[in-house]
Amino acid sequence: MFDRHHAVWPENMPRHLSLPQTSLYTNLEVSALRYPDRDAINYYDSPITFAELKAQVDALAGYLQAQGVERGDRVLLFMQNAPQFIIGYYAILRANAIVVPVNPMNRTAELEHYLDDTDAAVAICGQELAGFIAPLVGHGNLRRVVVAAYSDYLTRDTDLPLPEEVQAPAAPVKGEGLVSWQQALAAGEPLGPLLVGPDDLAVFPYSSGTTGAPKGCMHTHRSVMATCVQGAVWSHGTTESVTLATLPYFHVTGMQGSMNSPIYGGSLIVLMTRWDRRVAATLIERYRVSRWVNIVTMAIDLLSDPQVEDFDLSSLENIGGGGAAMPAAVSDKLFQLTGLRYMEGYGLSETIAGTHINPTDKPKAQCLGIPVFDIDSRIINVETGEEMAVGEVGEIITHGPQVFQGYWKRPQETQKAFIELDGKRFFRTGDLGYYDEEGYFFIVDRVKRMINASGFKVWPAEVESLMYRHPAIQESCVISTPHARRGETVKACVVLAADQRGQVSEQQIIDWCRDEMAAYKVPQVVEFRDELPRSPTGKVMWRALQEQEWAGQARQAC
Repeated sequence: MFDRHHAVWPENMPRHLSLPQTSLYTNLEVSALRYPDRDAINYYDSPITFAELKAQVDALAGYLQAQGVERGDRVLLFMQNAPQFIIGYYAILRANAIVVPVNPMNRTAELEHYLDDTDAAVAICGQELAGFIAPLVGHGNLRRVVVAAYSDYLTRDTDLPLPEEVQAPAAPVKGEGLVSWQQALAAGEPLGPLLVGPDDLAVFPYSSGTTGAPKGCMHTHRSVMATCVQGAVWSHGTTESVTLATLPYFHVTGMQGSMNSPIYGGSLIVLMTRWDRRVAATLIERYRVSRWVNIVTMAIDLLSDPQVEDFDLSSLENIGGGGAAMPAAVSDKLFQLTGLRYMEGYGLSETIAGTHINPTDKPKAQCLGIPVFDIDSRIINVETGEEMAVGEVGEIITHGPQVFQGYWKRPQETQKAFIELDGKRFFRTGDLGYYDEEGYFFIVDRVKRMINASGFKVWPAEVESLMYRHPAIQESCVISTPHARRGETVKACVVLAADQRGQVSEQQIIDWCRDEMAAYKVPQVVEFRDELPRSPTGKVMWRALQEQEWAGQARQAC
């Protein structure tokens, strides 16, 4: 068991946590029983109590069961942050089913994969996204889509500027298989028994790799419960905590830190659908927000607001997240403004958020932190599996209660993702890093081929697969390229079909991609090439292209 970090373990913090032996839904049930009249959610100044939240969850769960949703079925949850996301999430769990959170930036072609992979018969979506999934009713097993208008939950006047999707009134829901959110809640369907427990599957966040389409990470109620409870305890969360929710809920960090943890603790979620730094500052001041889980780019944006010092941010007790390293200058400004250091952490979809977090009293800059409760992490040689020593770079592997069961329908990839060491099953993260003398972990590179654009993970193989739908593209290799604001962004090296050369421009390819895929995946740069470099076995040498790109950009910067 790795224990080098115990010397810097937070004072008066237990090293082991006993997790509840229940379903995630039970967390909501208990909080609603204890605090029925306490606000669970505040949505742009409109409150929802725990009692109201549970009542609507149960109503929707009854409707899902009436549609044939049974224990172990997968249900797509395709929407932006809104009260309906939380209600939908817990209703799916209460129906004894599995939540499949889908990035709302995905489009029809991408949704086909999720439907085919999960065999989902039911989906829940925001009305602004209905046009992307409605054409797929009848595709595979999909037969019912519940459509939600976010404005239904604006029950009080607000002076806050609202995103267009939130302002939009509920539109008539028409089309085969489509039903409105309000119709579903009003159906009055009876609710069957809660059958699932800690070892049943609960959530499938989708991850990806170098070899194809996104794959579902199978998480049980127990593994999701782990980071839900660990995060609350590590950040000293209480019933009086107020959490600002700005990270998207489909993402495991937002899902756990800004939704499941507060519901477990019976505390308030101040919820935003879209990021707006001025609205965020107003909400922090107005509701005395104490906890804010974010990505580094959000913190940078808030602190770059010339009017940020006009707001009272003194209620903040914990600010942290990840997605990229926090620049020292920004960290210093945060400290000057709030007296707080940014608490960087590390986790993946496969670990349903954090496995490593910086100690609140002894954080290190641009550092992943230390392994948290019941986590055993090591550094191994990528090729041999041999354990590495202090300061030696290798692959980060981790063992703990939040590690997933494996990839849905992919036993071979599951087998490759784990290694046995000292009689334990460790997950191979694919990230290269090292630990220092005190047991703090640092990341230096990635074994996996992945682009990190402002905290959004872009998987080149997925983008390439989508680009091959363009009739003019013969070959495509997606790599990263430096970007001043995002750190890195997406570049596509493209070989056009012989009869298309000179007929299609780089910008036309980019414009086509914008229509076909989520915005963060769209190549910001397209470079036409006569051919792509290949290995002796005929494989495209993406790593060579990647190294050429960064070396070339470095020379230009000199």
